[in-house]
Amino acid sequence: QSIYSWRGAEVANILRFEKDFPGATVVKLEQNYRSTPHILGAASGLIRENTTRHDKTLWTEADGGEKVKIIGVWDAPEEARRVGEAIERLEGQGADLNQIAILVRAQYQTREFEDRFIQIGINYRIVGGFRFYERAEIRDALAYLRVIAQPQDDLAFERIYNQPKRGLGAKTLEKMHQHARRVGLPLAAASLQLADSDELPARAANTIGALMGDFLRWREMAEAVTPAELLRAVLEETGYNAMLEAEKTAEAKGRMENLSELARAMEEYDTLGDFLEHVALVMDNDASPDDEKVTIMTMHAAKGLEFDNVFLPGWEEGVFPSQRALDEGGLASLEEERRLAYVAITRAKRHCTVLHAANRRIYGQWTSSIPSRFIEELPAGHVDAETTLTGGKSLWQVNWSEQDDPFAHVARDRPDRSGARGPGWQRALATGYEKKPARVQESRRSAASFAAKPRADIAVGARVFHDKFGYGVVTDQEGNKLEIEFEKAGTKRVIDSFVKLA
Repeated sequence: QSIYSWRGAEVANILRFEKDFPGATVVKLEQNYRSTPHILGAASGLIRENTTRHDKTLWTEADGGEKVKIIGVWDAPEEARRVGEAIERLEGQGADLNQIAILVRAQYQTREFEDRFIQIGINYRIVGGFRFYERAEIRDALAYLRVIAQPQDDLAFERIYNQPKRGLGAKTLEKMHQHARRVGLPLAAASLQLADSDELPARAANTIGALMGDFLRWREMAEAVTPAELLRAVLEETGYNAMLEAEKTAEAKGRMENLSELARAMEEYDTLGDFLEHVALVMDNDASPDDEKVTIMTMHAAKGLEFDNVFLPGWEEGVFPSQRALDEGGLASLEEERRLAYVAITRAKRHCTVLHAANRRIYGQWTSSIPSRFIEELPAGHVDAETTLTGGKSLWQVNWSEQDDPFAHVARDRPDRSGARGPGWQRALATGYEKKPARVQESRRSAASFAAKPRADIAVGARVFHDKFGYGVVTDQEGNKLEIEFEKAGTKRVIDSFVKLA
């Protein structure tokens, strides 16, 4: 039965087995002792959509049980809220938290649930990976942000002084520590002093000086732009994004997705200090090893496991099935994704809930999402669809093309939908569903030098100079953000206020 390529198996081997070994007897193990008939019926109906498979229909002697629930919500925070409320109800009914699981398609999806569970006091564990804020790339990004906000944070500075690689080795770090102890200054400030002395080789001194100059600039920038915009600028200008892109591996792509999710999380905060305070609270939240905990894990890691209650969030096109998988493998990858959906559903023994969001906030803007094709493929007789968005109809039953605004019905239906009054709705109503950037307090000083109108004197083709990257030519322009092909540093994206015409 191990026909999953993501576990190192070759699916074609089992498909051509009878041809390779004529006369072989096929024994179908179809009785299931785990799940209810409705859960098995939903999963079996879904997997029948695959063309490259041996037909097999699972059955059980168990009672019918509840149908698979499909819940449509406004956005990812609303999704996490609904799951949190459902878990609280289960816990109130005496359910064991160890028998509750949230299975996601990609690691970056865990962040929203982690934040929500900490907020409402639900213990959880991450299986097969680290908690979101404990992942290496997230710690690197947070270290940069901490040095910007708190220059005296020696541990943060030590983590990123040579990340990405800048040619600053252990000997340079030791000299920085020695000087810091000698003058009684934080590591960052002492390093700047050291760079102005003759104690370091010229190359190391120049590198440290440039890095400290960047931190001074980012510190000023933090007063003018949103925390999310600041993070994106730091990741781009340090070369961190380029470092991950150069790896060209699935792991690197996953790390980039995590960083994008971190930026999305930061869009909820007006100041960098507010966000870092939130992260500190999250990272200090450690339950006792003996406490019951909800399990959060990827679908891939869940193979072979079982839980009384399973929640499957993020069933939207592009998320699940994964757009990256479809782009790389086409139809074969689609069928692999469908097998993964089959695995996810059949992890549930008693209750299975599938969730999808109509909207995702990406780079400060609301972006419409389409329910996963896998939802439509679930047999109607085995599912119970519920949504807070369409007056009771499931989202995939709405004819999107008939409406100029696919969410026009949301405002119309809301007064009669008591279940639609969560934080996601409040944010949506407050913004009138318009695509707006992350909020910035009006009391903050003008961000004209960082995030306002693009400079009129710079256009595609212009030759410019950047203090760090040198000379280059503008190849693309989006608002006040420029893509520049630098002569020595390669292609970078920078804010136009940081360059001057050459």
